[in-house]
Amino acid sequence: MKKIARNVLDYAVYLIVRIAVCFVQSLSLEACRAGSNFLAFLFNDALRARGRLVDANLQRAFPNATRRERLKISRGMWAHLFLMVAEVARAPRQTTGLNWWRHIRIENGREMFRALQSDRPLILITAHFGNFEMGGYILGLLGYPTFSVARKLDNPYLNDFIGGFRGQTGQYIIDKNEGYEDILTVLSNKGVMAFLSDQAAGKKGVWATFFGSPASTHKAMALLSAQYDAPMFICYATRTDDRPNHFTMRMVDYLDPRSAPSELTTIQQITQWHVSRLEEQIRLAPNQYWWLHNRWKTYGRVFK
Repeated sequence: MKKIARNVLDYAVYLIVRIAVCFVQSLSLEACRAGSNFLAFLFNDALRARGRLVDANLQRAFPNATRRERLKISRGMWAHLFLMVAEVARAPRQTTGLNWWRHIRIENGREMFRALQSDRPLILITAHFGNFEMGGYILGLLGYPTFSVARKLDNPYLNDFIGGFRGQTGQYIIDKNEGYEDILTVLSNKGVMAFLSDQAAGKKGVWATFFGSPASTHKAMALLSAQYDAPMFICYATRTDDRPNHFTMRMVDYLDPRSAPSELTTIQQITQWHVSRLEEQIRLAPNQYWWLHNRWKTYGRVFK
């Protein structure tokens, strides 16, 4: 009976989400923006959802910021998150292979696209910054399928629904807990692996300085790059001038293991390199980062 009840509940939640997606798809972009701003005020100012964690993260990252300035960033973050959901929901109908150039501008992408067309595997590094879902979606539209690592949702109906969105242009998900062999297969076949670099890696991770504090970071990106001779490209898709569904996909930096400088050869150095590039970009648009993400959770257990 418990299994049946759970299945019914999961399907009910799935139906609610599908109805909400249909509703969002019927709205204009300006209505989506207005709704996102209202929900941001509700969650940030009224409900204070994860407020203590968000404010603690902002104090750590911007120790000289006033409370008013931190509140502005956190409210902007919530507005960004809700608008991101709306953009993803509208993407299949609004952004296609025929009009993608109206919605996204690509900066410094020459080396990355040259690598995408080569006969070598490729590692793309992004983070919970900007609209990373649209970044993968756009690459798929351009004919470059990618494989990303993510945890399966507990709700199987929602998991299949979201996976369907990602897969329709060629963005495939590998299970975070059971997919290591699949990652190796992708790289062995000279495919493209995309990683979120700001996932907490626990006590076994590499410690990299992130906004002045040690943050445990997964070492797999650096290790796999060396093992499979795979160039690493750091890229983010950020909203342009806060305009809904208008993005700048920026290739921030890249590292080819065949020509790496002497200061970027160890796992520690490479990890610190991509963490530092992320911090630099976040400082340019702090409201587009997930400050509700508990990035320094391992730091408190190890260093205190």
